[in-house]
Amino acid sequence: MVAAGSGSGAGRAANGSGSQQPRRRKGPGALATAYLVIYNVVMTAGWLVIAVGLVRAYLTKGSYHSLYYAIEKPLKFFQTGSLLEILHCAFGIVPSSVVLTAFQVMSRVFLTWAVTHSVKEIQNEDSVLLFIVAWTITEIIRYSFYTFSLLNHLPYLIKWARYTLFIVLYPMGVSGELLTIYAALPFVRQAGLYSISLPNKYNFSFDYYTFLILVMISYIPIFPQLYFHMLHQRRKVLSHAEEHKKPE
Repeated sequence: MVAAGSGSGAGRAANGSGSQQPRRRKGPGALATAYLVIYNVVMTAGWLVIAVGLVRAYLTKGSYHSLYYAIEKPLKFFQTGSLLEILHCAFGIVPSSVVLTAFQVMSRVFLTWAVTHSVKEIQNEDSVLLFIVAWTITEIIRYSFYTFSLLNHLPYLIKWARYTLFIVLYPMGVSGELLTIYAALPFVRQAGLYSISLPNKYNFSFDYYTFLILVMISYIPIFPQLYFHMLHQRRKVLSHAEEHKKPE
């Protein structure tokens, strides 16, 4: 359940950028490209709104505590808006895996709604701000990257940022996510949140507390794979870019 986008959107070329792929693929049609450009511009603007909201709230309060409430609504709106990326893959307008994209998008939506929104007691935790800052910087870069790629005018600085800043942002985001889930555990257990006990007419039980622990454990095998995949992609993409920059 690792939110791969926490530091990089690892492996997710989910909004129309296939420029880093070794094989040439047929791009989306003109209408699909126009839609994807609009989508990515809107999402870039949305995460910029979140970034500005965080900065303004910090300057107003003079403290980084409780900043979540200043950006709660736009965070929920634009993070939920990323669900459209699954449809982009499903309808074939973006050459990415539906399963991988769904996994990555849903993990963030899950953390936004099923953890942070549902467990009010943890919304003041520093760990929440940690993953929000990581997500915000990552998404501004990622959606800008896709927008300029679709327009065939990708500045090297944005490409470099996308394939470099994840080195810090990805572990930062994952740390915030894990600490937030961990902080939620006692409140989930005490309230029996989203849990179903036996007996019931469906003869089915579900323990949300145990489920969250399993989610945390899932980070152990998944995070290193995605992180090292992005390191490999960084070497390939940036070395290729450097070759093109060399004077002939």
